[in-house]
Amino acid sequence: MNTLKAGDKAPQFTLQNQSDDAVSLADFAGKKILVYFYPKAMTPGCTIQAQGLRDIKNNLDNKNVVVLGISPDAVKRLPKFIEKESLNFTLLSDEDHAVADAFGVWGLKKFMGKEYDGIHRLSFLIDENGVINHVLDKFKTKEHHQVVLDLLV
Repeated sequence: MNTLKAGDKAPQFTLQNQSDDAVSLADFAGKKILVYFYPKAMTPGCTIQAQGLRDIKNNLDNKNVVVLGISPDAVKRLPKFIEKESLNFTLLSDEDHAVADAFGVWGLKKFMGKEYDGIHRLSFLIDENGVINHVLDKFKTKEHHQVVLDLLV
Protein backbone atom coordinates (compact mmCIF):
# COMPACT_ATOMS: atom_id res chain seq x y z
CA MET A 1 0.00 0.00 0.00
CA ASN A 2 1.38 3.36 -1.05
CA THR A 3 -1.08 5.75 0.61
CA LEU A 4 -1.33 9.31 -0.69
CA LYS A 5 -0.16 12.02 1.67
CA ALA A 6 -1.02 15.63 2.47
CA GLY A 7 0.23 17.81 -0.39
CA ASP A 8 -0.44 15.18 -3.06
CA LYS A 9 -2.90 15.92 -5.84
CA ALA A 10 -6.03 13.82 -5.46
CA PRO A 11 -6.46 11.32 -8.30
CA GLN A 12 -9.37 12.07 -10.62
CA PHE A 13 -12.04 9.40 -10.71
CA THR A 14 -15.59 8.63 -11.79
CA LEU A 15 -17.72 6.05 -9.96
CA GLN A 16 -21.39 5.10 -9.83
CA ASN A 17 -23.39 6.44 -6.91
CA GLN A 18 -26.35 4.95 -5.02
CA SER A 19 -28.67 5.97 -7.88
CA ASP A 20 -26.33 4.38 -10.46
CA ASP A 21 -25.37 7.84 -11.75
CA ALA A 22 -21.76 8.64 -12.65
CA VAL A 23 -20.09 10.96 -10.12
CA SER A 24 -16.64 12.45 -10.72
CA LEU A 25 -14.30 14.18 -8.33
CA ALA A 26 -14.18 17.00 -10.90
CA ASP A 27 -17.92 17.60 -10.32
CA PHE A 28 -17.00 19.28 -7.04
CA ALA A 29 -14.29 21.68 -8.22
CA GLY A 30 -14.22 24.74 -5.97
CA LYS A 31 -15.45 22.79 -2.93
CA LYS A 32 -13.67 20.96 -0.16
CA ILE A 33 -14.25 17.23 -0.38
CA LEU A 34 -14.09 14.57 2.29
CA VAL A 35 -13.39 11.28 0.53
CA TYR A 36 -13.77 8.54 3.07
CA PHE A 37 -13.14 4.88 2.37
CA TYR A 38 -15.07 2.29 4.34
CA PRO A 39 -14.98 -1.51 4.07
CA LYS A 40 -18.65 -2.53 3.82
CA ALA A 41 -22.08 -0.91 4.04
CA MET A 42 -24.38 -1.87 6.91
CA THR A 43 -21.65 -3.29 9.14
CA PRO A 44 -21.36 -1.94 12.70
CA GLY A 45 -18.24 0.24 12.34
CA CYS A 46 -19.21 1.59 8.94
CA THR A 47 -22.71 2.39 10.17
CA ILE A 48 -21.44 4.35 13.20
CA GLN A 49 -19.01 6.27 10.99
CA ALA A 50 -21.71 7.12 8.44
CA GLN A 51 -24.19 8.18 11.14
CA GLY A 52 -21.63 10.61 12.58
CA LEU A 53 -21.12 12.24 9.18
CA ARG A 54 -24.88 12.34 8.61
CA ASP A 55 -25.38 14.15 11.90
CA ILE A 56 -22.86 16.93 11.10
CA LYS A 57 -24.05 17.57 7.53
CA ASN A 58 -25.13 21.16 8.33
CA ASN A 59 -21.71 21.93 9.80
CA LEU A 60 -20.04 20.50 6.71
CA ASP A 61 -22.36 22.42 4.38
CA ASN A 62 -21.48 25.64 6.23
CA LYS A 63 -17.79 24.93 5.59
CA ASN A 64 -18.37 24.11 1.89
CA VAL A 65 -17.48 20.43 2.35
CA VAL A 66 -18.95 17.61 0.24
CA VAL A 67 -18.84 14.04 1.59
CA LEU A 68 -18.15 11.08 -0.70
CA GLY A 69 -18.15 7.64 0.91
CA ILE A 70 -16.41 4.96 -1.15
CA SER A 71 -16.57 1.19 -0.64
CA PRO A 72 -16.21 -1.95 -2.73
CA ASP A 73 -19.95 -2.57 -2.30
CA ALA A 74 -22.07 -3.11 -5.41
CA VAL A 75 -24.23 -0.14 -6.46
CA LYS A 76 -27.40 -2.07 -5.57
CA ARG A 77 -26.31 -2.29 -1.89
CA LEU A 78 -25.81 1.47 -1.47
CA PRO A 79 -29.45 2.68 -1.57
CA LYS A 80 -30.30 0.18 1.17
CA PHE A 81 -27.60 1.67 3.41
CA ILE A 82 -28.74 5.22 2.64
CA GLU A 83 -32.39 4.41 3.34
CA LYS A 84 -31.76 2.36 6.48
CA GLU A 85 -29.54 5.04 8.08
CA SER A 86 -31.14 8.16 6.51
CA LEU A 87 -27.78 9.14 5.05
CA ASN A 88 -27.64 12.59 3.45
CA PHE A 89 -24.47 12.33 1.39
CA THR A 90 -23.21 10.44 -1.65
CA LEU A 91 -21.99 6.85 -1.55
CA LEU A 92 -19.92 5.49 -4.41
CA SER A 93 -19.26 1.93 -5.58
CA ASP A 94 -15.64 0.93 -6.22
CA GLU A 95 -16.17 -2.78 -6.85
CA ASP A 96 -12.88 -3.27 -8.71
CA HIS A 97 -11.12 -1.11 -6.07
CA ALA A 98 -9.36 0.96 -8.75
CA VAL A 99 -10.00 4.22 -6.85
CA ALA A 100 -8.96 2.61 -3.55
CA ASP A 101 -5.74 1.53 -5.29
CA ALA A 102 -5.17 5.06 -6.64
CA PHE A 103 -5.49 6.53 -3.13
CA GLY A 104 -3.38 3.72 -1.66
CA VAL A 105 -6.02 2.34 0.70
CA TRP A 106 -6.40 -1.18 -0.76
CA GLY A 107 -4.10 -3.76 0.76
CA LEU A 108 -3.49 -6.66 3.08
CA LYS A 109 -5.65 -6.80 6.20
CA LYS A 110 -5.80 -9.20 9.11
CA PHE A 111 -8.94 -10.17 10.98
CA MET A 112 -9.32 -13.02 13.45
CA GLY A 113 -6.14 -14.69 12.24
CA LYS A 114 -7.04 -14.49 8.55
CA GLU A 115 -5.30 -12.36 5.95
CA TYR A 116 -7.11 -10.88 2.97
CA ASP A 117 -7.03 -7.87 0.67
CA GLY A 118 -9.48 -5.08 1.41
CA ILE A 119 -10.08 -1.39 1.97
CA HIS A 120 -8.35 0.26 4.88
CA ARG A 121 -10.51 2.80 6.70
CA LEU A 122 -8.89 6.11 5.72
CA SER A 123 -10.26 9.53 4.87
CA PHE A 124 -8.85 12.33 2.76
CA LEU A 125 -9.75 16.00 3.16
CA ILE A 126 -9.21 17.60 -0.25
CA ASP A 127 -9.10 21.36 -0.78
CA GLU A 128 -10.85 23.44 -3.45
CA ASN A 129 -7.89 22.96 -5.82
CA GLY A 130 -7.87 19.16 -5.63
CA VAL A 131 -4.91 18.90 -3.24
CA ILE A 132 -5.06 16.58 -0.24
CA ASN A 133 -4.83 18.70 2.92
CA HIS A 134 -5.23 15.96 5.53
CA VAL A 135 -5.11 12.18 5.66
CA LEU A 136 -7.10 10.72 8.53
CA ASP A 137 -5.78 7.28 9.38
CA LYS A 138 -5.92 7.02 13.15
CA PHE A 139 -9.42 7.47 14.53
CA LYS A 140 -12.22 5.50 16.13
CA THR A 141 -15.27 5.16 13.89
CA LYS A 142 -17.50 6.83 16.49
CA GLU A 143 -15.14 9.85 16.62
CA HIS A 144 -14.42 10.20 12.88
CA HIS A 145 -16.93 13.03 12.35
CA GLN A 146 -15.42 15.04 15.23
CA VAL A 147 -11.89 14.58 13.87
CA VAL A 148 -13.14 15.94 10.54
CA LEU A 149 -14.80 18.95 12.19
CA ASP A 150 -11.69 19.71 14.24
CA LEU A 151 -9.60 19.86 11.04
CA LEU A 152 -12.03 22.35 9.46
CA VAL A 153 -11.68 25.02 12.17
